[in-house]
Amino acid sequence: MKAERGVFVVLTLYLALVTPIYYFVSHEIIGTVALTLTGTMMLMIALFLQISSRKIDVPISDRPDAEIYQGAGEVGFFAPKSIWPFWCALTLAILLLGPVFGWWLSLLGIGMGVWSVSGWLFEFYRGDYAH
Repeated sequence: MKAERGVFVVLTLYLALVTPIYYFVSHEIIGTVALTLTGTMMLMIALFLQISSRKIDVPISDRPDAEIYQGAGEVGFFAPKSIWPFWCALTLAILLLGPVFGWWLSLLGIGMGVWSVSGWLFEFYRGDYAH
């Protein structure tokens, strides 16, 4: 967690340094707001990693005395194949084409979005209502 947290702290400091310089050079509000919000997001992620690192054990990657074989084994569960990312991308395309061709298309995209995100979320749900 130290390396990950360090990356986001460095990005936060960089954006905190660049944002005022950008404003004084360009006098543009939207870019300044975007840089400020990006820096805030980086700070939030760094704080999350700082807080969560206190609650978990030190990972193998952060231990200087760790050996390579200690990191072997199952990393996590990853879906072998899924159609739901395709449906979510198609939904986003329909949703974003709504302002171009008509707001009714955005309403269709919202309805489709509820369906596709729910499908992706409950893809591996095994219970009474499994699909």
